[in-house]
Amino acid sequence: MVQIDGMDQSYVDPRDPTYLAFEYAQRIGSVIDTAFAPGVRITAIHVGGAGLTLARYITHTRPTSAQLVFEPDQSLTAAVRQAIPLPRQSGIKIRPQDGRTGLRALNDNHADLVIIDAFKGGSVPGDLVTTEFFSDVRRVLRPSGTLAVNVTDLAALTFSRRLVAGVAAHLQPVTVAAERSTLTGRRFGNLVVAAGGGMDPGGLTRQAAAAAFPYRVVYGAELKRWLGHAKPFTDADTQPSPPPPSGLTAFT
Repeated sequence: MVQIDGMDQSYVDPRDPTYLAFEYAQRIGSVIDTAFAPGVRITAIHVGGAGLTLARYITHTRPTSAQLVFEPDQSLTAAVRQAIPLPRQSGIKIRPQDGRTGLRALNDNHADLVIIDAFKGGSVPGDLVTTEFFSDVRRVLRPSGTLAVNVTDLAALTFSRRLVAGVAAHLQPVTVAAERSTLTGRRFGNLVVAAGGGMDPGGLTRQAAAAAFPYRVVYGAELKRWLGHAKPFTDADTQPSPPPPSGLTAFT
């Protein structure tokens, strides 16, 4: 278990890299599995490292994939690699950079998959949710590429709606996956936003219905209604996501 800022943030089973303990990780796993067939080599970018759970998942399910992880916390990376070493020839490279800086340096059409799963003080950093940032994500992704974002929110979901509006301005189609109580603002929780040319909203919906703990996938006209008149964050007016409620000990 990797704990950051007092919260359980990721879990790795070294004997079974396909085991995704947290539900948000399972939902991102569903995005990966829907967009890319098992065994197919992909190029993946991860913004946020922690236990490298999803990077290990891709290495195991899609061997020879090339993966680049941007994780500025070098002490965290060192501790994780000492406690849970990466397999030989994993294809995973870790750079001690923040995601915004790291992504900016990549070539156009570089990646099949970009995963944003970065938190600081329990919140998603504001520089990773703006329309300018998602424009850069679109530049780095290939036309058939896919973006997945893990975000936490509460109450009116104003933050998530603005983030999704920024994604939708640059990538289509867009889906939002979460528990019903989270989508309706009744409880703090994780929402997984996915978008891009590799998306299959119908396939994701079927996976959501078949999950051990079923959840909802919103897209199309329903997503448009959910968004309402939300405006994307910009670099000039951005902010981090709402902090978790006092006493919360794990992301789900």
